[in-house]
Amino acid sequence: MNRVLMAGLVSTVAAFGMTSLADAQGVRVERSGSTFHVAVCPQTFGLYARCHAHMVTDAKGQPLVSSRDTINGYTPADLRDAYKITATGSPSTIIAIVDAYGYPNAEQDLAVYRAQWGLPPCTTDNGCFKKLNENGLAGHYPGPNVGWAQESAIDLDMASAMCPNCTLYLIEGKDNSFKHLGIAAQTAARLGAHVISNSYGGTEGHYVNRFNAYYDHPGVAVTASTGDDGYGVQFPADSPDVIAVGGTSLKTDTSTRGWTETVWSGAGSGCSRYQLKPTYQADKGCRNRSAADVSAIADPGTGIAMYGPVRPGSSGWMVFGGTSVAAPLVGGIFGANGGTVSSASTIYANSTALFDVTSGSNGDCGTKKRKQYLCTGEVGYDGPTGLGTPNGETAFGNH
Repeated sequence: MNRVLMAGLVSTVAAFGMTSLADAQGVRVERSGSTFHVAVCPQTFGLYARCHAHMVTDAKGQPLVSSRDTINGYTPADLRDAYKITATGSPSTIIAIVDAYGYPNAEQDLAVYRAQWGLPPCTTDNGCFKKLNENGLAGHYPGPNVGWAQESAIDLDMASAMCPNCTLYLIEGKDNSFKHLGIAAQTAARLGAHVISNSYGGTEGHYVNRFNAYYDHPGVAVTASTGDDGYGVQFPADSPDVIAVGGTSLKTDTSTRGWTETVWSGAGSGCSRYQLKPTYQADKGCRNRSAADVSAIADPGTGIAMYGPVRPGSSGWMVFGGTSVAAPLVGGIFGANGGTVSSASTIYANSTALFDVTSGSNGDCGTKKRKQYLCTGEVGYDGPTGLGTPNGETAFGNH
């Protein structure tokens, strides 16, 4: 098992000629245990989203890049064991990854990741991979953005890990506005995607309802990450037609499962101010839509191995976290299941087929006891982790 040993990461910043991300973008270096990490997409406001990816760095925010011989972070085998995934999916099942901006080396980087872990090739030539713009065309891609390209790399890698035989579409929005990301999600549905993964979000406001239609696709598993800023609700994870995916800290232990999970302190959650409560939810402390519905690994301190861009023109092995990891991972499990999906209600109807996460917190949700579940792990449903984390594929589609 490839355990996460952050102290063993090899920094090759000098080789890539990089300054720290913290210096370049003025971002805050955060810490999870002994692990330092930074958000690779800057904060946004209003009608724009940020990606929910966190890169492991040194204390100064310099990216830590591993050589092929010293890859750190959880591998596909680790993740499949942690979540007891045995299905591998089918080429007839399409998982669409929706992100903003361009990723010129997407296919090449994906090939390195899959080859490293013995996953079957997924290329344009064999029909497994397609890169498309937001209108569904191969070409006329938006301009590149390293942070969003790193996000896309995480998404493609996690979908590959959970569903190695699924067909992957990367659909690139013109920019990170809700409008263009929504158009890309609509395109994914039009092209026949069974799963649409969205690893981004923005501030919830009075305007969110106008964008719900972009994510309303009956029969499609539309996943969205809940955010990395702790307690608080973001769009599109708050949309009633979306499967909101929260985050955990995942570690090995001596239990029968071999793993244990707690709430990741950065995972988003809460009670929406603007979205109506869907019929599949029954929690009593929130009259409107609650987030999350389900969860998976997100803590950078127990992060995943990812191969992707370090800077323009250069790629490498890095460790990433964020609910950006959880959303495509869960999307990949929906793909591996391949069965009928009815929004998040599919999970609520199969809640016993999940690992319950019962401890940890992501912030302060007030003094009222009946609302504490919105920010604290509890038996049964809670905000940060929803109904729990995957225990096999059963909860992720009906056959």
